[in-house]
Amino acid sequence: MTTLDRHRHDGLRRNRPGLRGAIARHPMTSFFVAAFTLSWAAWTPYVLSGNGLGVLPFRFPELLGTPQLVGVLPGAFLGPIGSAFLVTAIADGRPGLRLWVGRLWRWRVSWRWYVGVILGVPAALILAGIALAGGLEGVQVPPLEILLAYLPMLVLQMLTTGLSEEPGWRDFALPRLQPRFGPLGGTLLLGVLWGCWHLPLFLSDWGGWPDVDVLTVVGFVAAATAFSIVLTWVFNSTGESLPMAVIAHSGVNAFSTLMWSSVFVGSTSHGDTAMALLVASTAVAVVLIIATRGRLGYRGHHQHDQQAGEVTRGWSGPG
Repeated sequence: MTTLDRHRHDGLRRNRPGLRGAIARHPMTSFFVAAFTLSWAAWTPYVLSGNGLGVLPFRFPELLGTPQLVGVLPGAFLGPIGSAFLVTAIADGRPGLRLWVGRLWRWRVSWRWYVGVILGVPAALILAGIALAGGLEGVQVPPLEILLAYLPMLVLQMLTTGLSEEPGWRDFALPRLQPRFGPLGGTLLLGVLWGCWHLPLFLSDWGGWPDVDVLTVVGFVAAATAFSIVLTWVFNSTGESLPMAVIAHSGVNAFSTLMWSSVFVGSTSHGDTAMALLVASTAVAVVLIIATRGRLGYRGHHQHDQQAGEVTRGWSGPG
């Protein structure tokens, strides 16, 4: 298909009447509306169950020691990745799907990135935890079995949280937001929306319910926004490698779930880990913004994605 034929095909897709035409004309709006709606609807039983508000007379069963794999994960897969696939298929067709899936398989990056991301995330969280604790008192080296379990936990988080979310946030949304708002502006918008997507879960044990207040939620959204800056830099600097963003995102979850309480004895609250993420992400984000002058590794449309300009050209904004 020639470039002219592709433009005509894209124009016909966007000019279609009905819901499919509206999605093709407003893919970003459609994606976020669908991601929020599908996830929040799927999470409603969990929030209303004994794992949350206690309105429904049952609790979700535990799988691998947590009810969240049954109660939370399905909604995560329905939302970001499901919405990204549907909107891409409708708005961009097969060329868009090839581009979207292609970033998911960009594993061929320098080994230094793997080492830096796998070790850098826990190192940053440990340093932030020490700073918040005011010193090394109460800090210890985790037991050997915990250290050996970290990589399997990281892989599990990649296959669950990372795979369910990042194909939507970083693979679908970020490449469309950056050309429109710039790397920093697009990242800040995405970070706020990403943080707010989690809001219903604060009414469940996922977010520490009932020990939740407004500051807890605001702090989480702020941490998600700051961490988004780090993820954008990793994504852009590795040639839009989604696996690198997945590893970085999953590293936070793996460390918080498995190692935090072993490193910081007596500290197990959601608030402690969220505050450490906020401090670590903000510190790294400030350094990255200054060092890259706000570009965050962005070089325009990536040379390997010659169709990206055509894919993003049809978006008319978030509203």
